[in-house]
Amino acid sequence: MRPTVIINAAMSADGKIDTFERRGAAISSSEDKRRVLELRAEVDAVMVGGNTLLKESPKLTVKLPELEKMRVANKLPLNPAKIGIITKANIDPTGDFITAGPARRIVLTTTQTSLQQINILQELGVEVYQIGEKRVDLEKSLETLTTLGIRTVMLEGGGTIIAEFIRLGLADELRVYLAPKIFGGAKAPTLVDGDGWPASAAKLLRLVDVRVLDEGGGLLIRYQFA
Repeated sequence: MRPTVIINAAMSADGKIDTFERRGAAISSSEDKRRVLELRAEVDAVMVGGNTLLKESPKLTVKLPELEKMRVANKLPLNPAKIGIITKANIDPTGDFITAGPARRIVLTTTQTSLQQINILQELGVEVYQIGEKRVDLEKSLETLTTLGIRTVMLEGGGTIIAEFIRLGLADELRVYLAPKIFGGAKAPTLVDGDGWPASAAKLLRLVDVRVLDEGGGLLIRYQFA
């Protein structure tokens, strides 16, 4: 038994989640940003991978008072739990991932994270679990989250961790905002990075819904993994 995993992302029309500069280029429209916050408000936890965690230290909160009230009305914490999956958890203790909230914070890491760093995080109230040696074991991580009461997870990226969840068959749904812009560039990160797989191992999707999300021509596409 594992939590339901919803991959949520925004990408350009050519499949890029950032430009080659990797400075967090704006992709989502204002309407899509609202949709993302509403999805956060519905799930038990929001998850990001190590690169996103270290480079951006995202808040991962619902941000809007009306969404906080909705969660409270549904007898949920003010914000979903924040989950970071990272090989070496050298996380900035002053960054938004740690300080923005209130929210439960969970870090899934490996034995490569020093005991000193684990102690620093635990003193800040972070729940730390070492699951794996060279890489975080994602299957065991989801099992651990189940024991912690996490039933639904929104996976926000980046492309490397998204690729691993798809490769291992651990993702249930993909919701992607397709922006009417093109970034180009062979080195620009894509929605699903990593080494890839041959055509014979292609991951199949079933279309659930597609709609125009805003006047600018952006599309929201919703798939389930076959």
